Amino acid sequence: MQIIHAYFDAFNAGDIDAMLDCLSEDVAHHVNEGQIRRGKPLFRSFCEHMSRSYDETLTDMVILEAKGGTRAAAEYIVNGTYLVTDPGLPEARGQTYRLPAGSFFEVENGLITRVTTYYNLADWVKQVST
Repeated sequence: MQIIHAYFDAFNAGDIDAMLDCLSEDVAHHVNEGQIRRGKPLFRSFCEHMSRSYDETLTDMVILEAKGGTRAAAEYIVNGTYLVTDPGLPEARGQTYRLPAGSFFEVENGLITRVTTYYNLADWVKQVST
């Protein structure tokens, strides 16, 4: 599914505007262990925060598409560096991490209407705390 590939290509390029171009105006962003954020402005705010706090590249990408093209899923490895302390999380000291993760998508009229991301937060905390 081209829109999902474009979304992840934009993520790896650090291009928030290109990521937003893949989304519907009322996108539902289901954050791992967080609240649902609705709309592009909140998605942009989340991405800007993440870009300040983390430097991440996704590798080992596997994208699966459901019949009919309205849903997709992806598994990948997050290769990251923790740059700036996120409130409520361990102190950032430039720690690196490698974390399996996955995302689920709904697509309508060629745009992503839902992004749901999962990863093991306890595993991430362990990696950046050692």
